[in-house]
Amino acid sequence: MTKKIEVNHTEYLQHTLKALQKGGLLLTSARKDESVNVMTIGWGTVGAIWSLPMFLVMVRPSRLTYDFMEQTKQFTVNVPTEAMSDAVLFCGKNSGRDMNKFAECDFTVTAGNNVSTPMIDECILHYECEVIYTNDFEAERIPEDVAVRCFPQGNYNRVFYGKILSVFANEGLA
Repeated sequence: MTKKIEVNHTEYLQHTLKALQKGGLLLTSARKDESVNVMTIGWGTVGAIWSLPMFLVMVRPSRLTYDFMEQTKQFTVNVPTEAMSDAVLFCGKNSGRDMNKFAECDFTVTAGNNVSTPMIDECILHYECEVIYTNDFEAERIPEDVAVRCFPQGNYNRVFYGKILSVFANEGLA
């Protein structure tokens, strides 16, 4: 297991944004029965809302992760290395309803420190978040070009506002 240290939520933000733009981040979620799931996210942002550190993620109601997050009101965002690009792609193209993506990708599951949702040890940075607010995309308010490009079948996202409870990074991350 890789040694992790707790850091400020903005300390390694450049790693998070670079990975988000280059293929995505790995969002983990858990159900109350302790089932877990991981999915790739390509939309998200870190910032401050209501003077709180927040990680906003968008998840469609059709995703298994949506149900998990609705149940537990928690998630972790894991920043993968470039070497994990095949696993990130795999987690984005396959459903946790059909398989255990943690096992398929040979991920090492690490217990969260402040949430019941696990982290993926192979990742370099982890945000532990508690959902404190949600809102749904409204079709009529989405610009037409975005709707055509991103939502050709509808299935609009819910925005989960995750208060960042803690952030852990690999020791020695530069």
